Amino acid sequence: MREKIKQRVDFYKDDIINNISKSIQIPSVIDEDDKNFPFGEQIDICLKETLSLCENLGFKTYYKDGYYGYAEVGEGDELIGILCHLDVVPEGDTKEWKVPPFSGTVLDNKIYGRGAQDDKGPAIASIYAVKSLMDLGIEFNKRVRFIFGTDEENLWRCIKKYVENEEIPSYGFTPDSVFPPINAEKGLLQVFLTSKNKTNLKLNLGNALNSVPDKAFYNGCDLEELKEELERLNFEYENLEEGINVIGKAFHSQSCDKKEAINAISRLSIALYNIGNTCDTISFIANVIGEDANANNIIRNCFDDVSGKLTFNIARLNIDENSQTIGVDIRYPVTLEKEVLINALNKVCNEYNLELKEYDYLKPIYVPEDNFLVKTLLKVFEEETNIKGKPLSSGGATYARALDNFVAFGPTFENSNKTAHQANEHIEIDDLMKATNIYALSVYELLK
Repeated sequence: MREKIKQRVDFYKDDIINNISKSIQIPSVIDEDDKNFPFGEQIDICLKETLSLCENLGFKTYYKDGYYGYAEVGEGDELIGILCHLDVVPEGDTKEWKVPPFSGTVLDNKIYGRGAQDDKGPAIASIYAVKSLMDLGIEFNKRVRFIFGTDEENLWRCIKKYVENEEIPSYGFTPDSVFPPINAEKGLLQVFLTSKNKTNLKLNLGNALNSVPDKAFYNGCDLEELKEELERLNFEYENLEEGINVIGKAFHSQSCDKKEAINAISRLSIALYNIGNTCDTISFIANVIGEDANANNIIRNCFDDVSGKLTFNIARLNIDENSQTIGVDIRYPVTLEKEVLINALNKVCNEYNLELKEYDYLKPIYVPEDNFLVKTLLKVFEEETNIKGKPLSSGGATYARALDNFVAFGPTFENSNKTAHQANEHIEIDDLMKATNIYALSVYELLK
């Protein structure tokens, strides 16, 4: 049966690629100003198109007011969940893309576009994985339900609405991380640090809180002195007609401590502080964080063996004549108490006249290695890759933590390019098809 499943998955290869490309072409970025839909018309269009695809493939579907939808197949009391999201982060600087970010272009055996890897590509791959089982007449003595969220990149209001109204799956996975299964995810805390003190600086920097900012624009006073300081620090920048851009390297916030990740806001703040701009927010960034994305000046050596180190991403900086605000994304180890982190951060903030305002919080998760779900997914991964695996930990805030007994699972592999939230986001078609096989075989095993 395993070979028949893989053959049927391969039969759908062109359909998988084409439907991922079509989905990418819908720019499903949140639009809070749209009064007709909870997260904007484009996200709603993408949700309805995905449900239409599922219905055409033989699933029963349900749409809930633009917040979420689901597609289901099978019978029985037990419900297996596959939790996906259809919203995407903004495209960023389009000049950094080799193809238009919402084109869904297939190039060099890769599908390019915002959402290719996070999370439209794996969502559609998972749909066809289950469709392959349906075609082969495999008995669905448990129900399998795809849950499609629409606000994962922001405040998870979609999945909160689902939990309020719908049946909760017994267990499941989200195809929105890496292989093998992620059984531990750090806690997520997003905060704004604000000051009412006046300053002559004016800055409006950064976009999504869960992205490392790759550009920081400045056109204020002392521009030539700032350029000299950036050069002294060996911080890259580009000259523009109206000012300069300090150049960073975008990564997902969970990876902001990677050597390759460069925070443009932090670099601009360090240089501004060094030439005499000592307002509260600039001083905090320069003195407390600098380029240390593990925030050792707040909690030194904060890590555990299960999930690794704390990460601290300066994602936004907004300064005008009335206020100063830093937007921060923190991923902290599963064994650290949230209150300990808050107290440590408040202590430092008080020294810089900053007030902490919590924006979003997601508790950490840990599903033990001997759990039935983890063992089943790991077994399939090992059989299909011939790689001895071990459940992983992650700083990613995947939907797995929204429901009990869920883990993140794929779609990328250890050697895959991790391009989510970056310019030229893409998924390699060979990896995509390998992942689709793993998803199909995993559901097959879970149905037994």
